[in-house]
Amino acid sequence: MAILPVPGELTAPYWEHARRHELALQHCRSCDRLWHPPLPRCPHCHSATLDWHRVSGRGTVYSATVVEHPTHAALADRVPYVVALVELAEGPRVVANIRGCEPDEVHIGQPVRVTFEDVTDEITLPQFTVER
Repeated sequence: MAILPVPGELTAPYWEHARRHELALQHCRSCDRLWHPPLPRCPHCHSATLDWHRVSGRGTVYSATVVEHPTHAALADRVPYVVALVELAEGPRVVANIRGCEPDEVHIGQPVRVTFEDVTDEITLPQFTVER
């Protein structure tokens, strides 16, 4: 059993980009700002003139926690794992897992970059790895 996101009308473009191994965020054409998660209007100027912009996928760990106990049976084989708030180079913050290192190696301010986990033919999860 896997826990997978269910793309909706608002989030489908995010997941389409992820499937192509691209990290993209909503962008306001009125005030030129980016944000995440997707919203029906710009959280800064409330414009509905929105599109999607690919971002670099580079950022730093803003905050992180190590999950020691699975919150669902489908995650039992993944503990311990790191859930982090990553501040992207472009400014917005995203919540994602940090993969490819021991949980105690992750620290605030650490540079990370996006990587992608192809879970099914339809769903690819953006994850982050530590820049070395």
